[in-house]
Amino acid sequence: MPVKVQQEDFDVGAEIAAFRRADPGIGAIASFIGLVRDVNEGDAIAGMSLEHYPGMTEKALAGIIDEAKQRWDIIDALVIHRVGALKPLDQIVLVVVSGAHRGATFAACEFIMDYLKTRAPFWKKEQTAQGARWVEARASDDQAAERWNQD
Repeated sequence: MPVKVQQEDFDVGAEIAAFRRADPGIGAIASFIGLVRDVNEGDAIAGMSLEHYPGMTEKALAGIIDEAKQRWDIIDALVIHRVGALKPLDQIVLVVVSGAHRGATFAACEFIMDYLKTRAPFWKKEQTAQGARWVEARASDDQAAERWNQD
């Protein structure tokens, strides 16, 4: 399954190894790992919790992967996204894309991450010394996703 939403941590090496065994035609793999930072907007972050809408989230992520496959000549893609309580340095997300060549593979990986940040139904709440706060959408994420729009 190209999409996993889970509370458990993931082993990047094991996930990529299993992913690449799927097709001997793979000539390139691009990946992105997102982590919990200990500072955001100048405030120390003790932890965060991620919420999602089960079923809807997986469908949205699968749709983003399908769109990447339509735009670029890639072989496959995988998204693993964690939910629940996380602390600084914890892994949040893994995006892996395979292709025959690096150009399309890099572009599709970046596209998937940009769209995941702006179109997947996840909600983040950070724990700070001032209390809990919801993380608002960032204009920079919208701008990054906007560049992929086809006019």
